[in-house]
Amino acid sequence: MILDCAIIGGGPAGLTAGLYTTRGGLENVVMFEKGMPGGQITNSSEIENYPGVTGEITGMDLMIPWPAQCQKFGLVHEMKNVTCVSKSGDIFTIHTEDGETTEAHSVIIGTGSSPRRVGFTGEDELFGKGVSTCATCDGFFYKGKEVVVIGGGDTALEEALYLAKICSKVYIVHRRDTFRSAPNTIKRIENTENIELVLDSTPDEVYGDNMGVTGIRVIHKDGESRDIEVPGVFTFVGNDVNSETLMQVDGKFLCEMNELGQVKVDLTMRTSVPGLFATGDMRQDAPKQVVSAAGDGAVAALSAISYVDELLN
Repeated sequence: MILDCAIIGGGPAGLTAGLYTTRGGLENVVMFEKGMPGGQITNSSEIENYPGVTGEITGMDLMIPWPAQCQKFGLVHEMKNVTCVSKSGDIFTIHTEDGETTEAHSVIIGTGSSPRRVGFTGEDELFGKGVSTCATCDGFFYKGKEVVVIGGGDTALEEALYLAKICSKVYIVHRRDTFRSAPNTIKRIENTENIELVLDSTPDEVYGDNMGVTGIRVIHKDGESRDIEVPGVFTFVGNDVNSETLMQVDGKFLCEMNELGQVKVDLTMRTSVPGLFATGDMRQDAPKQVVSAAGDGAVAALSAISYVDELLN
């Protein structure tokens, strides 16, 4: 059986694409997601800018109802890891880690992005032993203790605010003297007593013992170093696109990419390959917001419906 549409990725973009393709009339639509659906946003401690959602809500709470809504209209979830998407003629082939293949007339890909490593000494060696990229996952371990947050964007500041509720003190290390975040978030940071700003500074080395992190050394732009003794360091410095699924056996990508490794798309989420649509964080110029990813999924689904109808009729 050839699927009408294969959806790769189960975040906001993939789930919305699943809702719109199935409700819009496509049959045999399968969403491939190796874990539970929801995407990276499920790690967020607080969502306050999703339309229609008021009050404090976590990313997990926001995403919980989405899979059930999609499945009501016939979306099938395959809990498999897709290793490659290839195409021959008009047919796409979905290759999964277990060695199986599935064919489809169209593909909507939304594999998102992964937290970027900062690159300071000790980061890799102590990752998971005091160095983390998820405050909601690991913040509880530092209840009543001091921690460091590295970064200056929305995510870094929002997670710092979350950590400030459970930790005795939060140091925010940022390489500039201003933040790239929403004014309201910056104001909340400035008004939170147990947050200390360590600006114009970059992390040099995180160190520890066999029990985990014990501290981090930061360097101010004037060359002066400072050691901050903490058991936990959280890094939020952006994300790298998860584009490995589009890599072919010859080492080239299935479709056109930009210089940043993001998929080139038009306003209908079409890529350079007919029948292949890219959504969310992995496409060029992505705002990296849940509402935008959901919008991408809807647009891609409508485009896929038109493509499949024209292909088969």
